[in-house]
Amino acid sequence: MAKEEPPSVSRDLQELQRKLGLLLESFLNNSKVVAFMKSPVGRFLDRHPFVALTVLMFVTMSAIPVGFFLLIVVLTSLGALMGAILLEGLVISVCGLSLLFVLCGLGFLSLALSGIAMMSYVVVSCLMSYWFSPRPLTQQNANIDCQLAMKFTEAERLGL
Repeated sequence: MAKEEPPSVSRDLQELQRKLGLLLESFLNNSKVVAFMKSPVGRFLDRHPFVALTVLMFVTMSAIPVGFFLLIVVLTSLGALMGAILLEGLVISVCGLSLLFVLCGLGFLSLALSGIAMMSYVVVSCLMSYWFSPRPLTQQNANIDCQLAMKFTEAERLGL
């Protein structure tokens, strides 16, 4: 003969059935569920329970892969964004240092060229005054020597 289940098990099953019935009733009375069941898709799924079960199984089983895919998309996007920011920062830093070195080099080059230009001007002006002087050089030196001698005698006379 078959064993009979103890009475407590049947009472527990009845209690569970009652709780599930209340849960199902509250679910079916939800305004969003009622609106969905009145839609054409809801009426189709109500008339075709196998299709409804297949869609339900597909949605529940595809939730985890879709979630992983979306997580990978978000993480990849964040990684690309951080990589772009880091790459942009690196490029700006390298270009900034390059600009600094180029400007320092141009500063030293302009300083050197200015010195060369000033020395060239002095040398050329001295040579021009030497070559195109109105008096001969010996007469200029004698004239300068005379002027110096006169200034020296005046300074002695004044007691300086």
